[in-house]
Amino acid sequence: MSPRATENHLTTIETALARGEAARSPVVASWSRSARLHGLDPTKPSHPDRMTAQELAAARDRMNPLIRAASPNLDRLFQAVGAVGCCVLLADLDGIPLERRGAAVDDPVFSDWGLWPGTRWSEAEQGTNGIGTCLVEERVVTIHRDQHFFTRNTILSCMSAPIYGPQGKLAGVLDVSSARNDLTEGFMTLIVQAVTETAQKIEAQAFRDAYPTARMVLVPGDRASGGLLAVDHDDLVIGATRAARHHLGLTGDLTRQPRPAADVLGHFEHETLEDGERAVLMRALARAGGNVSAAARDLGISRATFHRKLGPRLI
Repeated sequence: MSPRATENHLTTIETALARGEAARSPVVASWSRSARLHGLDPTKPSHPDRMTAQELAAARDRMNPLIRAASPNLDRLFQAVGAVGCCVLLADLDGIPLERRGAAVDDPVFSDWGLWPGTRWSEAEQGTNGIGTCLVEERVVTIHRDQHFFTRNTILSCMSAPIYGPQGKLAGVLDVSSARNDLTEGFMTLIVQAVTETAQKIEAQAFRDAYPTARMVLVPGDRASGGLLAVDHDDLVIGATRAARHHLGLTGDLTRQPRPAADVLGHFEHETLEDGERAVLMRALARAGGNVSAAARDLGISRATFHRKLGPRLI
């Protein structure tokens, strides 16, 4: 960036902060954190700090379940955006990319700019940027060129979405970044949509991986965000994605304190032991294709006992 452009960028930030625009603009609010909370100077960025190979390996081990769930989704996202000079990054809670997808021809540029595994992109270290600001605000963010805090980073456009783990807590960030200067607003909107959808797919896969023996239930009325419940063989909810928790008002550790699925989904009715027994009988009858003798045999009871336990229900 030229000296004049650097000076103009600094003036823009200082003016916005002096006018108190942080209350009205999320970007200016991030600039304020960068300058006032972290004491950063937009004209004096340090080169992005990068982990050692050993540190990177340890960080990857800690995040391995999410990396495993994300890998095929990162591949598909890169297939959609890689041809237009974008790279795809999966970062941890410290703002450090641990997985990356990029075209070999673009690698030298992205490596030089720090868009590389092991590089630290927290707001505290790099000021306003896609990964770091997304972690702070826990929402989808786009930081386009001169919206970055450091003048050094104003060549970049970053579109990031938070990823929540199986317990509904923030687990990482998915980011698509580009150094192209011809990205249109319309194309960035499409990239943001793809990033958001991919983040949701990663969350869903990580959730399924965390509850491999549970039945997955899509939360009714929450199709847009894909809220999922993990329901065990006793029909108890033992897990819920963040979207499901938000939609249904669920809190706490559901593995330790499970909730009846009927209660969670608003289908609560007073239950008796006879109701439970009748449900077992009806499931056996359904499996037997309506054949009472076969259903009774599968349950180890006589046909007469089956009829008696089922009660006055017509077979």
